[in-house]
Amino acid sequence: MSTLPLHRFLMALTGLLLTVANPGAHASEWPTHTLRLVVGFPAGSSPDLTARALAEPLGKALGQTVVVDNKVGAGGNIAADAVAKATDGHTLGLMINGNMTVARILNPKLAYDPLKDLAPVSLIGTAPLLLAAPLGASGQTPAQWLAEARQNGQQLSYGSPGVGTVAHLGMELLKARTGLDPVHVPYPGNPQIINAMMGGQIQLALLPPAMALTQIRAGKLRAIGMTSSSRSTLAPDVPSLSESGVKNYQLEIWNAVAAPASMPTKHIQKLSAAVSDIVRSPDMRSRLFQQGWQVVGSSPEGLKNRIEADTQSLGDIVRKQNIQVN
Repeated sequence: MSTLPLHRFLMALTGLLLTVANPGAHASEWPTHTLRLVVGFPAGSSPDLTARALAEPLGKALGQTVVVDNKVGAGGNIAADAVAKATDGHTLGLMINGNMTVARILNPKLAYDPLKDLAPVSLIGTAPLLLAAPLGASGQTPAQWLAEARQNGQQLSYGSPGVGTVAHLGMELLKARTGLDPVHVPYPGNPQIINAMMGGQIQLALLPPAMALTQIRAGKLRAIGMTSSSRSTLAPDVPSLSESGVKNYQLEIWNAVAAPASMPTKHIQKLSAAVSDIVRSPDMRSRLFQQGWQVVGSSPEGLKNRIEADTQSLGDIVRKQNIQVN
């Protein structure tokens, strides 16, 4: 019967004693290889731009490369489902409100449950949306545009990045508040919506302000109003819709990092601290502001609280407007 050489026995014993003395030693080594940051929208979309801005500094903070993986479709829910089901311990998601709140309310058959299958990591930023129209849209003022759009009813159509996204729910709420009745046309993402509006296929959309303002300042789209209760620092020259007579209407989009619910809490905390520090740094805060975000950089608990509040408020829109996934 062979025996373990004395020097190997002592090395193994030393390693065991160190592990017992410091049980967190191996945990501190996470991540051990490349991280995948899944995004549910196409290249050039607002979530994609945020993910790509975050990937490099997050990789440096964690000591591993972070690769952005676009899984487009179903308003971001295909990507969210991929994150929820990931078991490799190195998959994350860059998500928007709808994916983490009302997805299951809209579709009870959805393959994942955002409240049970996703772990909140950090709320990155928030922003109101900008109601945009083609440059040649009628009406000299936002109020006049709203009045004429109301008369056109279902002759008009609007775009959104998919059923259940905040842009979709927000437009349905706007219809209820104003009497507008445009037909919904879903697109893979906001770049396609903007192209469709400039091409005359649709007549209005709620867009992330930074993306809309680029085209508005280039003289290709027209700003109607912001979904904030008052003028936003992101677009101070654009009136709020409440200034044009739209009552009880306020809406925000947000983006956040999430992980599979199976990821260990210690890894979630490490990840959250890194993301929060990065987005609140002066350079990243400025970069995200230019992308149209008011930076937050929350704890997992802070994001959890926002998820619960938005599940209630956005869920109310879904139920009142009887919105369902076909």
